[in-house]
Amino acid sequence: QVQLVESGGGSVQTGGSLTLSCAASGYAINAVCMGWFRPAPGEEREGVAGIDRNGRTVYGDSVKGRFTISKDMVKNTLNLQMNSLKPEDTAMYYCAADFCPPRLDLALFSRSLRAWGQGTQVTVSS
Repeated sequence: QVQLVESGGGSVQTGGSLTLSCAASGYAINAVCMGWFRPAPGEEREGVAGIDRNGRTVYGDSVKGRFTISKDMVKNTLNLQMNSLKPEDTAMYYCAADFCPPRLDLALFSRSLRAWGQGTQVTVSS
């Protein structure tokens, strides 16, 4: 049974850092594409970061240069290092995984990835 469990959320001040983790079970993460997403005003969700089977990454414009997505093959875990956090980063963060769609594209990932975790809350105060 495929399962994703997020952790690492919390409350920080502006400029602080957090590392989110998504522990996967039921498959090896090196065989799938994975991503981090959060709700966004006016849309179902915003793609934060994605990573494919080869380790290539893609980021949403609002987090480029601040967030880093990575896979830990030993722990079978997806990570998201979040630096220089801003109040607008406050959200519930969800990880997702599935067989890779044709392109490394966050909008396509959002529509294609079928396994989702329950989310972890990040709150950034000013």
